[in-house]
This record gives sequence, C-alpha cells and structure tokens, in this order.
Amino acid sequence: MILLLDTHVLLWWLADDPTLSQTIRAAISNGKNLVFVSAATAWEMAIKSALGKLDIPDDLQAALTANRFQPLPITIPHALAVADLPHHHNDPFDRLLIAQAKVEGLTLVTRDEQIKKYDVPIMEA
Repeated sequence: MILLLDTHVLLWWLADDPTLSQTIRAAISNGKNLVFVSAATAWEMAIKSALGKLDIPDDLQAALTANRFQPLPITIPHALAVADLPHHHNDPFDRLLIAQAKVEGLTLVTRDEQIKKYDVPIMEA
C-alpha cells in the first residue's frame, strides 16, 4: 500500500497521539507500506508554526527520515490537477494533497470529512 499522510495524521503520529487509530498505526509502521509526506504538509506546518498556531519538531526533516517517510515534492502536474477538483471546500493545502493523491495513485490517510467528498482513495485515520 502507498500512503499519503494528511497534516493532522502526521502530527498525531509524531506526537504518539492516541487519537490515531490502531489500524492506521499498523499501516504506517508496516515496513511493506510506502508512506509519503507532501511538501504541502511541511509548508502548512511551517506557516502555522510561524503564526504561533502549531508546535512542530525542531528538525522536521530528521523526524520524517527517522520514521522512514518519503518526501513528496509538489510538481506542476500536481498544481494543475487542483483545477480539476470539485469545490467541496477551499483549504488550499487539502486540495493540493487530494490532487497529489489522484495524480500519483496514493491512498490519502485522513479524518477530514470534507476530503472524503472527493473521488480519491481514503484510509480513515
């Protein structure tokens, strides 16, 4: 399975938050699964951290590497795919994650009810 973590899922994982379901914990920790974190997620976290709305690890890159998460850069096809999405909501970071999941054939791990309205594979976090 190839997973793409939504921002809240990554934060729950890094904090060992019990909010994250056991099913998702098992999927993320399964070495047979490839787990991606988007540059959009790091961007969202950096913005919210700078605004004082979120605490993030001092070295997010090291935390991602330690958890064997793969980086997913933002490409032109990802950005252009956002235009093809229906307007179920306006969160630009979520819309980019959805577009990346569609373009790359990834399963998006989220608990966001708005994201579930899109035609993209989802695993409930």
